[in-house]
Amino acid sequence: MSTVVTKFAVTSMLMWMVPVAIVYGFNHQIFPGVGQLSPSAQTLASGFLAVISVNLVIGFYIYMAMKETPHQEPQPDPTFLANAKASINQPTSSQVSDDSHGKGKVE
Repeated sequence: MSTVVTKFAVTSMLMWMVPVAIVYGFNHQIFPGVGQLSPSAQTLASGFLAVISVNLVIGFYIYMAMKETPHQEPQPDPTFLANAKASINQPTSSQVSDDSHGKGKVE
């Protein structure tokens, strides 16, 4: 269970840090060639790449979750099963009353 929480925490942090780093890099001309773009093109490119990076992180998280093998087969709760079987075997009150009214009736 701790590995699931760790993977969730790491991907959650990446979902915040990667887009912020991309926008920061574009705004401070850290990436090469960004200085040649107009300010509106820089904003558009940084926003587009930030959205793409979030989608990539989410896709990576889904891939890791699908790749993970379950440790054991899920088992139903025994108390729930016992109660469900008992409720199936009990007649309902409408069935009991319908049977008592129908015995004396001749059509």
